[in-house]
Amino acid sequence: MGKQIPTTTSFNLPDGKEVIIETGKLAAQADGSVVVRIGDTMIFASVVSAHEPREGQSFFPLSVDYQEKFASAGRIPGNFFRRETRLSDYEILISRLVDRAIRPLFPDGYMNDTQVIINLISADKETMPDAYAALAASAALAVSDIPFAAPISEVRVARIEGEFVINPSRTALASADMDFIVAADMKNVMMVEGEANECEEAELVEAIKLAHEAIKVQCEAQMKLAELVGEKATVKRVIEPAPENEEVKNKVAALTKDKI
Repeated sequence: MGKQIPTTTSFNLPDGKEVIIETGKLAAQADGSVVVRIGDTMIFASVVSAHEPREGQSFFPLSVDYQEKFASAGRIPGNFFRRETRLSDYEILISRLVDRAIRPLFPDGYMNDTQVIINLISADKETMPDAYAALAASAALAVSDIPFAAPISEVRVARIEGEFVINPSRTALASADMDFIVAADMKNVMMVEGEANECEEAELVEAIKLAHEAIKVQCEAQMKLAELVGEKATVKRVIEPAPENEEVKNKVAALTKDKI
């Protein structure tokens, strides 16, 4: 068996830092998988989704797990705890930020078990990996045949010494007075999460606008990667719409639609 040649694409952050997205080398049996590289930082994401919903399934069973491996920083758990421990609060928060951004983009009525696993497998001290987790998850979905409306991404936008910076270094972020993570697709802003030492509405709008421009570049890179992968990524699996109780649906609409 010959050496597996990965498919790659890349883009530059506003400060010129290169981000590389690679697929086709790791987790070939997953429905979609990518490695996102920013210098010495590498984030691996894989996605799998069942072809059929479980019988009687009444909600979308999507799970998103982000984990920072000890080995990514060259550490190995010692003494009694030889294995990776449970997710920390920080890892759970990043998992939820990704979940919140991608969940609305699956088709209405999609009830198939879907799992997104994101692992930090290599890290450097200055790169904040949480700002790239959603990019990795969305890129893995983009190169899969799982039905997904459009690529998304998240970026951190911070105001440092009066200037807005996209995905700043850890050292620079320590002096920021605004720190937000923004999620969006090519057209719509989907989520804003963060904090500030007070800010005006106009400043927040400017921050979101700059973040969205950076996200558009990242979405375009994902679409280019999907085109390079070919039919596996561009032809999505056909799903049968889930049966609905029209009587209940119409009654809920009659009782609530006008009031809402």
